[in-house]
Amino acid sequence: MIDENIIKELLRIAPSGFLHHREGQELEFKESFNLAGLADYFRDFSAFSNNKGGYLIFGITDKPRKLRGLSINSLDRFEKIDPEKITGYLLDIFSGEINWEQIVYKYKGMSFGIFKISPALVKPIIAKKDEGRDQSIRNGDIYYRYGGRTQKIQFAELENIINKRIETNNSNWLDLMSKIGKVGPGNAAILDTEKGIIEKGNSQVLVLDEALTKSIKFIKEGEFVEKKGSATLKLIGEVVPVDKVEVIRRVKENLIKDYPFSAMETSAQIRKLLPVCKQGEIYDIIGRYDIKNNTDYSAYNFRSKQHEDKFKESGNLPSGTPSIYNQKSIDFIVQVLKNEISK
Repeated sequence: MIDENIIKELLRIAPSGFLHHREGQELEFKESFNLAGLADYFRDFSAFSNNKGGYLIFGITDKPRKLRGLSINSLDRFEKIDPEKITGYLLDIFSGEINWEQIVYKYKGMSFGIFKISPALVKPIIAKKDEGRDQSIRNGDIYYRYGGRTQKIQFAELENIINKRIETNNSNWLDLMSKIGKVGPGNAAILDTEKGIIEKGNSQVLVLDEALTKSIKFIKEGEFVEKKGSATLKLIGEVVPVDKVEVIRRVKENLIKDYPFSAMETSAQIRKLLPVCKQGEIYDIIGRYDIKNNTDYSAYNFRSKQHEDKFKESGNLPSGTPSIYNQKSIDFIVQVLKNEISK
């Protein structure tokens, strides 16, 4: 979640009447928001992701830096951003996952567009294709945030990212091997939370019911409630005998089978059938008929089980969660478009 207290601090005005904070490693200002500049913004997204994360704030004048707020048109464009569409673009342009959030922040009677970009869990984020005006994003480039600017990464920072990735990978393996060594290979088993199974050796497999898998909770190693003890895996729920269980695929794979089209693929399929329709009209119908929340047509493709659980608990959809669609949704949207064209 974006902390509005942090945003308020970043917009603080100095006694001079100008902004107190300058652009830096974790902060970039823009005067207006324009969809034509998306590639330039995405370049900043990847640069922040490869460093410590940061904020991209729209509505600040340049030279001098003063609060202006977004114009009506810029605000309208910013508010109409489809997080699913932006996430789709980012996945198409860059390798790795860029985590971002978006809000409109009201301050001193003005509106500011805010993007918060988190540090990437797996670095580096690399451009997979050329993109943008004058190809501001180039295939194979890695962008990094230096001071108040975004540029191609230098040797020292890239070497540091690679070394940290190697160290983390080695540390994870050493930690795993150490734990296996303590219990002995014959007593060790592998918990696969994706397939919902605990596997030991070549043939011993404990299959967990999916409802039970969701209830698994891990106790901090060496502790159980307030008492010290050995590492504990606590299963909450009933364990019942299963006569015959065949694990074929995880639920996520079945979900993609039922809803095989991404938003961009859905749009492409519809425009094949109706070349005269515009992409904006398709997204308008998706929003107007609340198709994303109708499981007859669509489902949310959560990035992780944690995101899915958070949504089920709070009802708040994590920013950037893409929807996937089935053939039925395509047929429905095509029919609606035909009806509107014929009027």
